[in-house]
Amino acid sequence: MNLKFAAVALAAAFALPASAQTEIQWWHSMGGALGEWVNDLAKEFNASQKDYKVTPTFKGSYAESMTAGIAAYRAGNAPHLIQVFEVGTATMMSAKGAVVPVAEVMTKAGLKFDPSIYVPAVAGYYTAPNGQMLSYPFNSSTPVFHYNKDAFKAAGLDPESPPKTWPEVALAAAKLKASGHKCPFTTSWISWTQLESFSAWHNVLYSTKNNGFGGLDTRLAFNSPLHVRHVENLANMAKSGLFVYKGRENKADATFVSGECAMITGSSALAGSVKRNSKFGYGIGTLPYYPDVPGAPQNTVIGGGSLWVMAGKKPEEYKGIAQFLNYLSKPEVAAASHQRTGYLPVTKASFDVTEKAGFYKQNPGYDVSVNQMIRKTTDKSRGVRLGNFVQIRTIIDEELEGVWQGNKQPKEALDNAVKRGNEQLERFQKANKS
Repeated sequence: MNLKFAAVALAAAFALPASAQTEIQWWHSMGGALGEWVNDLAKEFNASQKDYKVTPTFKGSYAESMTAGIAAYRAGNAPHLIQVFEVGTATMMSAKGAVVPVAEVMTKAGLKFDPSIYVPAVAGYYTAPNGQMLSYPFNSSTPVFHYNKDAFKAAGLDPESPPKTWPEVALAAAKLKASGHKCPFTTSWISWTQLESFSAWHNVLYSTKNNGFGGLDTRLAFNSPLHVRHVENLANMAKSGLFVYKGRENKADATFVSGECAMITGSSALAGSVKRNSKFGYGIGTLPYYPDVPGAPQNTVIGGGSLWVMAGKKPEEYKGIAQFLNYLSKPEVAAASHQRTGYLPVTKASFDVTEKAGFYKQNPGYDVSVNQMIRKTTDKSRGVRLGNFVQIRTIIDEELEGVWQGNKQPKEALDNAVKRGNEQLERFQKANKS
């Protein structure tokens, strides 16, 4: 009996895999429907091969996960991959020794890496001056105009014709209010939609030195007459109950999904949540612009985040990271992600797959984000890449909240935000002189 047991135990020991799976820790900031998407991507990759296991972990908001990632690196226990929002790009670029460029990771793993397969406006944002791609453009979004078609019908507005200009937004909001809507228009991510993308869309600078791409000595420029005029218009809409401020970051998103607010400027990635949770006819339009501004509309800028590879890991772990990023880049995988979430198709091939499948014909408006981004960019509209950007956005929130509450004049608020924001830029410049 004992001999038989020993033989079984010996056979079981030899049946064990020669080497355990290499685990890849992935920290992210995707909650709700987007969190399910991230978990599904990891599960599908894990099921596609046997050598590596990607473990996604939700670490809170974008700002929280970036702070946690930096702290973990300093403590010597950083994850392998961390999702960082576009606002943190300059900070990650200056974190010498903490990150490994994604192009280097792919090449060392023996995988072909061709930056030209990615949508140029997306890839360009995450590329160093020397042409090396630093992070993987995982979930890129751009601001679009979301609207409630049922609310439009009830207000006597054409549900198939969203407002294209800011004067048209104000007129639509007035009709929505007259029909009983308590929140005709709102916005999420104030700085991103109403200052950063607003600037690029109108081909005016948000900050000097081509919005920070031309050097760390960039200084803020969003207190121009056009910016002041726009915030004044929003302030007047707020006084009249046509624009209702619903909070910082993406707090306003839920008020649109629930049907409380009829129109919102926000991330294209809001589409996934609306599709899943809303109970009304849904439409997507382009970001509004002022028709009297020469050159408008130009192009919008990206939001969302990218995946950064952290330093100090084992060669086998880097091979696993490369395999996972390679999997995410497959046309069918990237296309499915775009269609599910409303994030941009990050590769040209994934856009082609989506278009050939007739997705845009079946889902009108889903191509708005792509069309806004694939226009030719200028030095003023390529994007905004600043140090201490998270702090600058917080300053903008603080100053503009005074405007929405009626305690501060628009010009005063923008002048203050520029002054306080420039102090942050000077601090970052001094800390990263090399």
